[in-house]
Amino acid sequence: MTGWLAANLLSVLNGLAIGALLFVLAVGLSLVFGMMDVLNLAHGALFLVGAYVAAALVGGGASWGAFLGALGLAAVIGLLAGGGLSAMTEPLRRRSHLDQALLTLGVALIVAEVLQIVFGDDPLAVPAPPGLDGSVSLLGAAYPTYRLALIGVGAVLAVAVHVLVERTTLGALIRATVADREMVAAVGVDNRRVKIAVFAAGSMLATVAGVLGGPIYGASVGLDSTVLILALVVVVIGGLGSVRGALVGALVIGQIESLGRALLPDLASFVLFGALALVLVLRPQGLFGSRAGAAA
Repeated sequence: MTGWLAANLLSVLNGLAIGALLFVLAVGLSLVFGMMDVLNLAHGALFLVGAYVAAALVGGGASWGAFLGALGLAAVIGLLAGGGLSAMTEPLRRRSHLDQALLTLGVALIVAEVLQIVFGDDPLAVPAPPGLDGSVSLLGAAYPTYRLALIGVGAVLAVAVHVLVERTTLGALIRATVADREMVAAVGVDNRRVKIAVFAAGSMLATVAGVLGGPIYGASVGLDSTVLILALVVVVIGGLGSVRGALVGALVIGQIESLGRALLPDLASFVLFGALALVLVLRPQGLFGSRAGAAA
């Protein structure tokens, strides 16, 4: 086992980096769908917006000022987009998820088309900020420093989101709104504001993930669909509304993506969706989801 790990260490680390990025993306989708019961198929488009923001601000020359500026601008765009999407889906709250999916899918297609018109069809590269653009030696092999930093960022965000949802008054209010919106409204809390806050936070995480993923994936047409599919797989495997489920699901999918493409390049997609099918058969609510959520 030690020999296998040494031989595949770089692929395992790549899986952790991809998993960290997927967590930042998928946890917002999981909270919005699992807690607010809104299926947001525009989530991948928000990631793409973040990637193009990074390409526009950082692509001309990497600097910490440009990179942090891209993160800040993407966060603001995500907050505004989340508020807008929350307002758009509010009239559909009592209708089926299909209506929400069609609405947010339409938004995603419009956003992707606008980005293609503005930035063109060619893929754009996003350099890593200074100090993280090199590599370190691990067991005699070079590994990108930025990816190691991304693993650390994912770990910090996982702890922060868990504490926010599970250990704070705001998190308790969010969970109470999910459990009984009418009772929360009866005690004087405007549950629409809670929904807007969760939607805005989830959308902000998606656009920030786009910036963080820029040095790995760049910005290109079709990237939104790719990451949306991966995020949906993570949410289904981890369980709706579960921060811990989003983290575990992201790490699992990250390893499947990385090791699968390294060891079984022709079967990587089959392994990915095979894992999804296995979880759906054995535990439809996801690894950390509730049975009530699965039944819903």
